[in-house]
Amino acid sequence: MKETESPLLEVKNLKTYIPTAKGEIYPVNDISFSIRKGEIVALVGESGSGKSVSSLSIMGLNASAIKYKSESNILFKGENLLELREKEMRKIRGNEIAMIFQDPMFSLNPVHPIGKQIAESIILHKKMKYKEAEKIALDLLNKVGIPDAKRRLHDYPHQLSGGMRQRVMIAIALACDPQLLIADEPTTALDVTIQAQILSLLRNLQHEFGISILLITHDLGVVAETADRVLVMYCGKIVEEGTVEAIFEKPLHPYTKGLMASIPPLHGPSKEKLDAIPGVVPSPLKLPKGCHFSTRCEFATERCHHEEPALILHPSGSRVSCWNPLVEEREMTQYATAASIS
Repeated sequence: MKETESPLLEVKNLKTYIPTAKGEIYPVNDISFSIRKGEIVALVGESGSGKSVSSLSIMGLNASAIKYKSESNILFKGENLLELREKEMRKIRGNEIAMIFQDPMFSLNPVHPIGKQIAESIILHKKMKYKEAEKIALDLLNKVGIPDAKRRLHDYPHQLSGGMRQRVMIAIALACDPQLLIADEPTTALDVTIQAQILSLLRNLQHEFGISILLITHDLGVVAETADRVLVMYCGKIVEEGTVEAIFEKPLHPYTKGLMASIPPLHGPSKEKLDAIPGVVPSPLKLPKGCHFSTRCEFATERCHHEEPALILHPSGSRVSCWNPLVEEREMTQYATAASIS
């Protein structure tokens, strides 16, 4: 894509909150990012970091308890999805933006054959007759690698393996030729071999159809295999953003470094004990002042405990929200200069 082209999706200052008797909880606290056409972006973080709330905000599927601050914007092809009525959102959801979830057994209807479930999505959005839709459903099952697709068209979800059910979910998501596919932990419930097949399938389909993918995951192995760019979330905020190469070869944020260190090594001597990030994720009702990671960070200074760092551009090309990013001394000086100017 040319740099002058507008992003397909642009999230600006997204801030969600839940009113409670003890105050407001912010599952997502003022995040901004964009996805270009044909790009795979991974949103990474521990459970509770705000990944799923962010993706469900794009789909308009969050629980009614979750509210949005007025400055929040989710622009899809320039249109703010948060300003649309539910009737208008239904035309986009499943048609232009589709989503696959981590457990297809709970997403598929157990009392209908899979072919009918794919066809129903096509009929709803494309206004086709059932026979025409069923032909497209068969073609989609072949494209996602379902063996003996013509026979499987009439199978029920319980007759399929976990990997095959996930392929069916991908077929349903692709049924209406969406421009953006959101994949929320699509390989979590699958064994390693099937995970690799599903990731390869997503990458191949992205090349074939030219769709953009937002990949929600906590698995950095999945990120390395699939994504072009990475967003790292912690306590509802994006703390680092960069290319896959930059994130894996030279992480800037101590939290990102901690995630990387927890991956078992594939080469060299094996570790008796894997590295772990000390402490626990703080309660959303009792977030630390300043940088929310400061209570778990070995590099934290007095400033970190009192001032919250902004997410700014680093000389390496990544963006990072940290007063003491993990860079060489020469780069630290450049970074400090850039931070003071901004």
